[in-house]
Amino acid sequence: MSASAPRTATAWGFLTPALLLLSLSVLIPAALALVMSFSQSGLDVAEPLRFVGLANIRRLLTDPMFARVSLTTLLYLVGVVPPIVLGALALAVLVNRQLPGMHWYRGAFYTPVLVSIVVAAIAFRWLYAENGLINGWLSALLGERFSPIGFLTSPLLALPSVMLVTLWKGLGYYMVIFLAGLQGIAPELYEAAALDGSEGWRRHLDITLPLLRPYLTLVAVISAIAATKVFEEVFLMTQGGPADSTRTIVYYVYDQAFAELEISYACTVGLALFLAVLLLSLVRYACSGDKLTA
Repeated sequence: MSASAPRTATAWGFLTPALLLLSLSVLIPAALALVMSFSQSGLDVAEPLRFVGLANIRRLLTDPMFARVSLTTLLYLVGVVPPIVLGALALAVLVNRQLPGMHWYRGAFYTPVLVSIVVAAIAFRWLYAENGLINGWLSALLGERFSPIGFLTSPLLALPSVMLVTLWKGLGYYMVIFLAGLQGIAPELYEAAALDGSEGWRRHLDITLPLLRPYLTLVAVISAIAATKVFEEVFLMTQGGPADSTRTIVYYVYDQAFAELEISYACTVGLALFLAVLLLSLVRYACSGDKLTA
């Protein structure tokens, strides 16, 4: 027996509980969902699955609602990712200073990350309500000529209003990632850049952005994955409305599975979402040549 065999057995012993839990909660359900994507399930759970081949995929490709929710999800991604990347980077630069009380500012910016999404959604629903705080302030400022704004009842405003909750929740988390990268940059580099005439924001263009390129890629990809899988904000604030303007792919999966009881088709939509997230993950791995070190 090899000398490393006992150590290998010990390692597998520690890994086995986690692998079992992962298999029961992720791997086996994912495999079953893949099988159901090519089958047709009835309302009776005791009824066996009927293999239908690519019928669900053909339905997916011709489903106008799937095209619409895909566009909504893409708009959500485009509307969330650039502000998160730029906003989190700006916050990280602002708090990356040795000033008295700066740790309080860092904690304040990170606090929204700790707030439950349920609490955040309920709070923002109250803020957005026609008799809520925002409309109340605007009414007090503009007077009787002001008409309440339907932030969550207008098809044009509902999606940006929900996006704002995602931004508010996520900025602090991604700020910490950028802050870790900034604190890994040697101060001597900025001093050398200052001698070459690079001052103010110019030094961030010359030094900070090139050295933070791996962090920019990481934040962009993981925030894009999170935006693609957004569900809680939509479910708690708009239920996909008004007029399906905030219905995303994940909410469509939920609606098909639990409202329409189209379990097999919901699995097919979930498979399409999985492929989209896998593509984003491959983009991250393709850019992994840059190590997360400044």
